[in-house]
Amino acid sequence: MTDTAPQRRMKRPPTILDVAAHAGVSRGTVSRVLQGGHNVSPASQEAVHAAIRKLGYVVNRAARSLVTQRAGSVAFLLSEPQERFFEDPNFTTLLRGCTTALAEHDLPLILITAGTEAERRRIAPFLSAHHVDGVLLVSSHRGNPMIGHLRQANLPFVCCGKPLGERDAVSYVAANDREGARAMVRYLLESGRKRVATIAGPRDTPGGLERLDGYREMLAEHGIAHDKRLVAVGDYSRASGEACMEQLLTSAPDIDAVFVASDLMADGALAAIERAGLRVPDDIAVGGFDDSPVATAARPPLTTIRQPWNRISEMMVRQLLAQIDGEGPATVILPTELVVRESA
Repeated sequence: MTDTAPQRRMKRPPTILDVAAHAGVSRGTVSRVLQGGHNVSPASQEAVHAAIRKLGYVVNRAARSLVTQRAGSVAFLLSEPQERFFEDPNFTTLLRGCTTALAEHDLPLILITAGTEAERRRIAPFLSAHHVDGVLLVSSHRGNPMIGHLRQANLPFVCCGKPLGERDAVSYVAANDREGARAMVRYLLESGRKRVATIAGPRDTPGGLERLDGYREMLAEHGIAHDKRLVAVGDYSRASGEACMEQLLTSAPDIDAVFVASDLMADGALAAIERAGLRVPDDIAVGGFDDSPVATAARPPLTTIRQPWNRISEMMVRQLLAQIDGEGPATVILPTELVVRESA
């Protein structure tokens, strides 16, 4: 028997016109609300948002991009080797914070790694074609080639950390590395430590330079002469922290404290100290920098300098969106905080 009943029509998704009719406003008002709410009264904004929730309206990003000439997305560009992303929890913490901040603006975040020349060649056409509206650039090694490329592509970008060697204005958000280092070294000295060594970060990064400068300044203020045997330089990896600590124990076996320029390197230093048969903090106090998840997982838990990762993420996103809207470059330096735990 043939079914002659009319086929049930599929329910079509709501459109911007449906939202306008439900909210009692014009289509243009709905469009302005979706683009940020400029020149729209609070009452109309609330009516539009209520209609969107009621109808289950979803923005057609392809259609919006044709009108606004924007891609409707932002890139999180990590110019470090891919393995660093999985080893260093600071990167995932920053990624999570930026994703959360952008979600408030209904903007998705695209993760891109560009730690090698081959990767940079592959992503260059993508960025030049403005498939994203802007870039959150993570890693500030001196001479980072991505800065020049982003400028050439006329693509808004904000750096995490102060970029070194740049003559033109660059937007960046950073923690106060120098003051953070000074606070840690002051704490170690005022706790009664006499021979404070340091494991610095790479010399081509702002954290590597500023934290080392803060260490030296605080020693000088306490009348302690600089001793190059007390300085080792790592690359922010756990393995380099372990190797640097072994170097320090050989060159200056009488050290009783070490300030390490990252928690990950400090965790490596703890392993080297334990292997040498020494105790933390009884024989050697250890201070880190970042207050990453590594700090609380370490044994003993690390005394460290807290970087305000949530604020850094929020300010990077805020600056980038301002640039996308036509504002110029800006810089923000945020305060750090000493966090005392069992290692010092």
